[in-house]
Amino acid sequence: MVRPPSARSAVPGVGRLGLLEPTAAASLRELGWDNVESIPVLWALSRAPDADLALSTLMRLREALGSDWAAVDSALRTDKSLRGRLFALLGSSSAFGDHMVAEPASWQLLRRDALPTREDVLADLLDAVDAVPEEGHASGADALLFRAGIAGPEAVPLLRRRYRDQLMLLAALDLAATVENEPVLPYQMVGRHLTDLADAALTAALAVAVARVCKDGPVPVRLAVIAMGKSGACELNYVSDVDVVFVAEPADAIATRLAAEMMSVGSLAFFEVDAALRPEGKQGALVRTLESHLAYYKRWARTWEFQALLKNRPMTGDLELGRQYRDAVMPMVWTASERPDFVADVQAMRRRVEDLVPADLRERELKLGHGSLRDVEFAVQLLQLVHGRVDESLHVQGTVEALTALAAGGYVGRDDAANLTASYEFLRLLEHRLQLQRLKRTHTLPAVDDEEGMRWLARAAHIRPDGRQDAVGVLASEIRRNAVRVRRLHAKLFYRPLLDAVARMDSDALRLSPDAAVRQLAALGYAAPENALGHLKALTGGVSRKGRIQALLLPTLLEWLGDTPNPDAGLLAYRRVSEGLADQIWFLRELRDEGAIAQRLMIVLGSSEYLPDLLINAPETIRMYADGPGGSLLLVPQPEDVARGILMAASRYEDPKRAVAAARSLRRHELARVASADLLGMLEVPQVCQALSSVWVAVLEAALSAVIRATEAESGAPAPADFAVIGMGRLGGMELGYGSDADVLFVCDPRPGEDETKAVKWAIGVAEKVQRMLGAPSTDPPLHVDAGLRPEGRNGALVRTLAAYRAYYEQWAQPWEVQALLRAHQIAGDQELGLRFLHVIDKVRYPAGGVSAEAVREIRRIKARVDAERLPRGANPATHTKLGRGGLADIEWTVQLMQLRHAHEVPALHNTSTLETLDVIEETKLLDAEDVALLRDAWLTATKARNALVLVRGKATDQLPGPGRLLSAVARVAGWRNDDGSEFLDNYMRVTRRAKAVVERVFGS
Repeated sequence: MVRPPSARSAVPGVGRLGLLEPTAAASLRELGWDNVESIPVLWALSRAPDADLALSTLMRLREALGSDWAAVDSALRTDKSLRGRLFALLGSSSAFGDHMVAEPASWQLLRRDALPTREDVLADLLDAVDAVPEEGHASGADALLFRAGIAGPEAVPLLRRRYRDQLMLLAALDLAATVENEPVLPYQMVGRHLTDLADAALTAALAVAVARVCKDGPVPVRLAVIAMGKSGACELNYVSDVDVVFVAEPADAIATRLAAEMMSVGSLAFFEVDAALRPEGKQGALVRTLESHLAYYKRWARTWEFQALLKNRPMTGDLELGRQYRDAVMPMVWTASERPDFVADVQAMRRRVEDLVPADLRERELKLGHGSLRDVEFAVQLLQLVHGRVDESLHVQGTVEALTALAAGGYVGRDDAANLTASYEFLRLLEHRLQLQRLKRTHTLPAVDDEEGMRWLARAAHIRPDGRQDAVGVLASEIRRNAVRVRRLHAKLFYRPLLDAVARMDSDALRLSPDAAVRQLAALGYAAPENALGHLKALTGGVSRKGRIQALLLPTLLEWLGDTPNPDAGLLAYRRVSEGLADQIWFLRELRDEGAIAQRLMIVLGSSEYLPDLLINAPETIRMYADGPGGSLLLVPQPEDVARGILMAASRYEDPKRAVAAARSLRRHELARVASADLLGMLEVPQVCQALSSVWVAVLEAALSAVIRATEAESGAPAPADFAVIGMGRLGGMELGYGSDADVLFVCDPRPGEDETKAVKWAIGVAEKVQRMLGAPSTDPPLHVDAGLRPEGRNGALVRTLAAYRAYYEQWAQPWEVQALLRAHQIAGDQELGLRFLHVIDKVRYPAGGVSAEAVREIRRIKARVDAERLPRGANPATHTKLGRGGLADIEWTVQLMQLRHAHEVPALHNTSTLETLDVIEETKLLDAEDVALLRDAWLTATKARNALVLVRGKATDQLPGPGRLLSAVARVAGWRNDDGSEFLDNYMRVTRRAKAVVERVFGS
């Protein structure tokens, strides 16, 4: 029939309907919807999340229905609710569209206005396989063991079809509000109904298993199926693994076959059925008795297993046995937080979960990324474990229910709980919509540049433009807003109630009791929670502006501290730093406004006993924790610029005490900067050694110059001698560590016309004063100038003339003294005199023809004696970084022996640096490249470990500790990939053991 033009012009255009396919207009004509009477249907279709997908599926459905399509067409024109459900479903899910086309009569299911009851769902799925109650087992409410009348291969497709019908009805009712003004199904209702479906599905699967396994008689065992995870908490997704645990009496072959067959049928017909949460995981028995379960949990279970048991629930089978299981395990769940490994296990699980997500997907991952569902669930479960031991109101399973209970109990602020619940439900809504699209298990948002995918998701999630942004823009903003809110509240969830416990923050705030606050702090890793509570009270006490800012900062700061090796020491250090900088207006402002500063400061304070005092006395270093245009400000100063600054600052003062104080002050800043950058993983070992050596040299130069200037001013005459300082040991090689002394030789040369005796006496006075002033006690790490390597050791003159050194080394030098001279280098004082000294000793340390065989034997003897006698009593030779097997002494003696043997023919070996000399040894093929690599790796590993020991413990030490918290802290500061101290120690011993094999071969050849 040809319609009047006026009637045609009233029909909306295809583009205005949101239909993009070129065949859309033809499809509408074929359906008879291109007329005025069809406008309500067309507008509804245009609101489908993907109108083109909905229309193409309708065309397929029309073809499948044939003459029955007329009933669908009539119903869509008259039933607005059906229209909303059908169009929303077909525009959201190609999978349900395929199901409806395959089962065209299933469209009738969408005419229902309400969800079926749990009993109706169970009856429907059991009916699919003609199941009847199993004789001889529990009846009434506990009667969830059935026997299927249909148990052959056809049972699976029958169950799959019936389950898919039920799932489709739920999805249609859930989605309908996106198209028509239909009621919105609450999140908890959707989760509960999905759980009811899963329970009914596995009950039917168990019925098939009964018929297949126990063909000849009644089931001779009691089998309970325990729901775990989201199924146990009644908050399932549309597509999710269903986690189960089996309990049987007896746990024999029949019980195991029943469980395995149920899992097989369930996985083929409905969803993946996963029993990996059972004791011992996939390696453990599939079915255990109740007694066996309890024995495992009492003796072997890890903390994460009790965390998983929070959500256990009898699901199907013998419910009475299931309740016995739950009643028996839950007391162990509520005491899990008392376990000594609770904190470590929880932190390890959290890191493991975050590490599962590839870095490029973390912003798109709804389940495991930053600000994700797991952040909410993890925080809620941890708080339940902490406080549920004494508060039975927290003994609930669902995440939303638990948040409500935590708020009611005062463990979480009511507003925070409401906001976190809203974010959690929003993220779960997006997860559900993504899964409905193809009925695939996914948690990943479309890529940022996938406009079509984001547009579909926005419409499927019922997100509309807000006047400023289109639906895609609103969705992107909401995703960002909720992720940030989850991360913020994740921290606040633990720490805001703690602060409420010690400081009144709002007049109507619920506050933790002191006991509850202590429990929570202990669960977060604080070994002395009572002390920590005292620190919080001190930081947030009073009504000052600083106290209010601290209260705002501390939730996040405490979370960062909780991830450090020693949060107790870190919190104490933060309190000391805060009190020490109480009059510095910038301090709290920088922490508030610069996230990088705050986070890095917490890492430093919770990891190091070396740095807090330095930072209190050099607070400006904290500002350098910020990032600049080129990266961290900690990396901006260069060693040569720092050295120049120290010399210039000291040169401004005539009084040597003030000059040395100025030099030491700048050294303090530089030590704080270098140690901070090192601990934060910004510097490599050679950079640290170079920076520490450079500042040491500058301070020594500044002190020497100041003392000489003072003596000249006092006498009114120029100095009677030139004076030079020769660096020895690691100072000479510019390879100092945090705990190294400055080994030096003092040399003088009387000026023409001066009396040598008076000149030497003057030089000794200068050297003694330099040592005394630099070694004076202070809050800084000590500046010990050690001249013990001078001729005749501590019995010899502190300062000698150049001629005296020449005479001594030419006549009396012992092999060990010659070896020590290999690292001699001019570092301070008169440069020309220093170079003349080096020329004098070059003939001694690089002898023509190489070192004699007799000297080599003496060096080997001394090395053997050092190995046997120098190691401190009780030290572990495998893990002593300096004198242990393959440690620093081994590597350095090996390098020095190579120099003594070959430096006369390889001028490049005239080098005081161990690492640089190893490079030369490799380039000249004096050792195989593989051997050199082993030596280099051991030197770097031992130096890094030795520096980490000082940073962590705050004092010089060479012995790595045994397994435990201290070793884990050293491992993390040393840059180990995780804080597993045992792995770090194993790696250290493996590296040094291989290096020791090279050392023994070189010394023995």
